[in-house]
Amino acid sequence: QVQLVESGGGLVQAGGSLRLSCAASGRTFSGYAMGWFRQAQGKEREFVACITWNGTNRYYTNSVKGRFAISRDNAKNTVYLQMNSLKPEDTAVYYCAASTSAWSVDLRRYDHWGQGTQVTVSS
Repeated sequence: QVQLVESGGGLVQAGGSLRLSCAASGRTFSGYAMGWFRQAQGKEREFVACITWNGTNRYYTNSVKGRFAISRDNAKNTVYLQMNSLKPEDTAVYYCAASTSAWSVDLRRYDHWGQGTQVTVSS
């Protein structure tokens, strides 16, 4: 079992930046691929980015490519999501998740979830 706690959300103006963190505890963090998902009000949860266990490969949904960057520090049991050039449509609750798969964009492949952190981008 692994426990995940997100932080770093908040209110930012369009064009601004935020850095989300997800701290893991419990089982070996480096054994998991990690993903970030988001859920806007009234919409389904959607994939944002994921990173393989060793950080070698990273994948992004098209709408955030070139603006967001996922990274991880296995020594600190933490995964990050650097979000730049934020847009109002990025407003959502952001969740980190852990998967025993090599990597996946499918939320059903993720076994453990954090509680989420709110990101609000004003126009």
